[in-house]
Amino acid sequence: MSTQISEESKILADVLHSAAIHLLRKLRREDAASGLNAPRLSALSVVVFAGPVTLGDLAGAEQVRPPTMTRIVDALAEQGLVVKKRNRDDGRSTLIHVTAAGKKLLMQGRERRVRALSAQIAALGENDRMALEDAAEILKRVIAAI
Repeated sequence: MSTQISEESKILADVLHSAAIHLLRKLRREDAASGLNAPRLSALSVVVFAGPVTLGDLAGAEQVRPPTMTRIVDALAEQGLVVKKRNRDDGRSTLIHVTAAGKKLLMQGRERRVRALSAQIAALGENDRMALEDAAEILKRVIAAI
């Protein structure tokens, strides 16, 4: 059974897609202060919020090949942001763990991005802020269903 998608839904999806990309690009400007490039920050984020993870799982989450992820993880390890430890459940694999320094760096970056966004939200009128709050809740449900 196929579901018909209205033209209005397609247009709204396109607008939301574009807005999400632009929002992330603008907030990414705050990431320069971390000293890490986007792939390293993204991988570090996965380790912080989903870790510890295997290299293969991390590569899958980041949609890159394992050799690429190995280079990223090695660079993060050299900077003291992650450590590689033998997987106790499977001695053939290694788990990537975040260090305190790695978590701190990532959380400081998140704080900078949230601060930049909250400054823009604070400039909105009350009705717009309430509408945005409602929209954020709806977006969470839409994302959960994807």
